[in-house]
Amino acid sequence: MEKPEKKLEEQSKQQTEPCGDCTTPYTVREGDTFYSIAQQFSVTYDALAAVNAHLSDPTALAPGQTINVPVAGKEAPVQAETQQAVQCPPGTFRYTVQQGDTMFLIAQRFGVSLDALIAANPQISNPNLIFPGQVICVPTSPAPPPPVCPPGTFRYTVRPGDTMFLIAQRFGVSLNALIAANPQISNPNLIFPGQIICVPSAPSAVCPPGTFRYTVQPGDSMFLIAQRFGVSLNALIAANPQIPNPNRIFPGQIVCVPTR
Repeated sequence: MEKPEKKLEEQSKQQTEPCGDCTTPYTVREGDTFYSIAQQFSVTYDALAAVNAHLSDPTALAPGQTINVPVAGKEAPVQAETQQAVQCPPGTFRYTVQQGDTMFLIAQRFGVSLDALIAANPQISNPNLIFPGQVICVPTSPAPPPPVCPPGTFRYTVRPGDTMFLIAQRFGVSLNALIAANPQISNPNLIFPGQIICVPSAPSAVCPPGTFRYTVQPGDSMFLIAQRFGVSLNALIAANPQIPNPNRIFPGQIVCVPTR
């Protein structure tokens, strides 16, 4: 029977032995991040990421988790290898992501479009997730012009929190029509603040006899409009079957108001 002392000695040895020729294990502590660990051991973020390629999300470290850290003095080859992995194409330059950077902020800083910056970095699978120390390629050539919106559409600048679905709802157009008007967007689920998209003009409401056209003002609701013109809310809703959700109307939208 194996002696308990020997077993403990072997476990201790396994925990303290370097994992490979150029790394050593490190147990994550409360408050640790990939960035702070890299600083603590004086290694680059890229070098630390390279020896922990098995981690699907380096931002999701948990106390007690074991990761690999390059041994001091041996991280340079790893760094060189990871730096060479990013081959920036002509018309771009290499930039090392800083703490607090986002793709949007980097694009603004260097005066390029967000779409151009994303296109220059196909190695980044999720542009919303970049890390300090990561190398990206920034275009130096003039940014491509925003899309030329076809007739029957207007240009709209995406705001924080926007989605294609919310934009379609806001302007009273179908999601399919909005997607069809923007073939330059390869993934309609992935749009960014500052991006230019083309929004189809909502068809003008043809008001039936016995009603008149009214343009929704900021702060309006169907209830307030009904009160303002002295008609019942049900009658106002019935006169506007083109409005799928009477609780959601927007400034500039046309509604038909019954004459009493």
